Amino acid sequence: MASWTLSTQVRWVGAIALSLLGVEFINLLMGSGLNQFGLRPRSLSHLSGIITAPWLHASLTHFASNFLPLLFFAGLAMQWGRTVFIKSILLIWLGAGICVWLVGRSAMHIGASGIVYGLFGFIVVAGFYSKKLHLLLISLVIAFLYGGMIFGVLPTQRFVSFEYHFFGFVMGVISARLWARTG
Repeated sequence: MASWTLSTQVRWVGAIALSLLGVEFINLLMGSGLNQFGLRPRSLSHLSGIITAPWLHASLTHFASNFLPLLFFAGLAMQWGRTVFIKSILLIWLGAGICVWLVGRSAMHIGASGIVYGLFGFIVVAGFYSKKLHLLLISLVIAFLYGGMIFGVLPTQRFVSFEYHFFGFVMGVISARLWARTG
């Protein structure tokens, strides 16, 4: 298990925060002009949205609803170790994006919520695979406190990408299954 110090974890979470804040600031200055780089399913010209969509948000409210949960869940997911975190975040980010590109509704999909749901899915399931008490406790507490998030994978709101939520969650569960034992 490749572990890291608390200061390294804080630096990683800080880097994620600064990148999100920086892109949001530029996007605000441009009147949401960067949102054209979101993910539009089955559009070859929006294939790069698989990479860029999680950094783009429709409004400050949308940004705020993803910002702190993403940082919080990222910090918790780091408890499984650096290698597990990096492999998991990449699978969640790219896997969910690819799935949304392949089967999502024909709409512009933006926002970090797919990664938030992926990290949530990873954390809830990974503690059970790890067989380590402190990681299992993290999983149980997060499942108890944030279990209602699971309803976000359902198509309940017209302008919310439940597809990103769903596929992010699925990729998080898959990454827990693949790598949580090694953490």
